Amino acid sequence: MNTPTTAQEHILIIEDDERLAALTREYLEGNGFQVTVEHDGSNGAERILALRPDLVILDLMLPGEDGLSICRRVRQQYTGPILMLTARTDDMDQVLGLEMGADDYVPKPVPPRVLLARMRALLRRSDAAEAAGGETRLEFRDLVVDSSTREAWLNGERIDLTSAEFDLLWLLASNAGRVLTREEIFSALRGIRYDGQDRSIDVRVSRIRPKIGDDPHHPQRIKTVRSKGYLFVREL
Repeated sequence: MNTPTTAQEHILIIEDDERLAALTREYLEGNGFQVTVEHDGSNGAERILALRPDLVILDLMLPGEDGLSICRRVRQQYTGPILMLTARTDDMDQVLGLEMGADDYVPKPVPPRVLLARMRALLRRSDAAEAAGGETRLEFRDLVVDSSTREAWLNGERIDLTSAEFDLLWLLASNAGRVLTREEIFSALRGIRYDGQDRSIDVRVSRIRPKIGDDPHHPQRIKTVRSKGYLFVREL
């Protein structure tokens, strides 16, 4: 028996396979979501920006305009989660999708329950008070991260972060001074176990570093701890 969501979030599916889109829509509606479907990639970016859905399921291979291009075009204006769904399993495609701003990447075919779990992990927002022991605003000299507004500033300038990038930055910052393993990060942010191969967190860290003024080649703020995970440095 399917368990509905507590709130009716709006999901936009951009998928040219009409049968797959219809089946996915039926399953998600049965789990309490409001669902809109778009089959033509040419309309994808406009639909995302016009509807502002809670989450976008975006196929990579689309007629008119491919998913990577759509993701790149909307990313600065749409900060909600984008889950890229595709039949292609090339590792480089996954990296490109994440670099374009996708929050997750799921290869087809994906069991409906797995898709639902990944969606819910993306939609789930961390309880800021619990994550930071009651704090909602963290300050590290020139960097400020605020979970109540889900915004961050560097030297007083607002940083352009996707939803997933903010979640990762907040998780790392609220655990400043402690090494977070990839297993902990995956469990906290995506609700799944780390398989030892997924590079999405690494890609996301590489995107966050320059945005917070960190040197990508010699990072001082978010350090990679070999064979373990990542450390957000409390004091520079």
